[in-house]
Amino acid sequence: MIGDVLTSTILCEHLKIHFPESQVHFVINENTQAVVKGNPHIDEVVLFKDRYKKSKLDFYGFLKSIKKENYDVVIDVYCKFESNLISYFSKAAIKISYKKWYSKFIYTHLFTYSNNPDTKLGFAIENRLLLLSPLIQELDEKDLAPKIYLSDSEITQAEKLLKESKVDTTKPVLMIGVMGSDSSKSYPLEYLSQVIDFISKDLDVTFLFNYMPSQKGKVEELISLCSQKSRDAIREDIFCPSLRSFLGLLGQCDGYVGNEGGSSNMSKALGIPNFSIFSPWISKKAWLTFNDDKSNQAVHLSDFNPEILTISKKERKKNALEFYKSLKPQLFEEQLRSFVEDEIFTNK
Repeated sequence: MIGDVLTSTILCEHLKIHFPESQVHFVINENTQAVVKGNPHIDEVVLFKDRYKKSKLDFYGFLKSIKKENYDVVIDVYCKFESNLISYFSKAAIKISYKKWYSKFIYTHLFTYSNNPDTKLGFAIENRLLLLSPLIQELDEKDLAPKIYLSDSEITQAEKLLKESKVDTTKPVLMIGVMGSDSSKSYPLEYLSQVIDFISKDLDVTFLFNYMPSQKGKVEELISLCSQKSRDAIREDIFCPSLRSFLGLLGQCDGYVGNEGGSSNMSKALGIPNFSIFSPWISKKAWLTFNDDKSNQAVHLSDFNPEILTISKKERKKNALEFYKSLKPQLFEEQLRSFVEDEIFTNK
């Protein structure tokens, strides 16, 4: 997933800082390659193509190509069946991953997930940094954040799109994350419309929407639930056909508000102030990275009902839509108001 890939890029940067002459290859699913394009800390992106999941023969061919590279070190962040086999076939002298009963014989160094209650980096980052410890005793820059690198032409194209679309950039432009990766990670549209209305009620902003073409119906439903003032501020006609063009557009925005997930992680990697709404089953402690930064805020049902965390993750995911109903926008209106006024308008 995009968030996992982005967060893992910090390993590449740390490796380049400590071993500048090293060659760093990064294995990712092909649908996520846009977020690592232009990253100066990655020497080669190795694509795990969709067909490898469908064809054992193709997958075996990929594993043989990994073997030919003669890697010295493999760091397996994913630690699932495919990456286990990649690690095994690499024949690297040093293989690093997390402790799993089904794969421990493959690796030379194994780590247990950290549960540091005082983390400011977030578990997602801290647990990745653990994997560097066999190679680096002490990090030179402990607080590195994932970054997305845009080209000058991509920035220019995004600026041109806003200008040609007659978007008034003298007032804040907010990107709204309409949908999560699935329904269990998507804040109910009825509530999201209230969030949009709350922002537009007393503030003059422009809203852009992040969505896929298949979600156009959801976008129309969301707009129908919004107030007339919000509808006048929404520019659903501005749509980017590719992930890189969307990243260029996101880079022109003054803030992101919406579902936690790929879009929120991309906005953070572009340095865009971020207000994320977590799904009840996703760990806020893991994915609210750099939570001491006021420009990076989030809400989770557990903020208002801590008992929710006593229910298993599996049960929370299964009944996510029901749990979402308890996360009413009124619960976090003041936090949202402060975020928009202090991080969006003040900086604007």
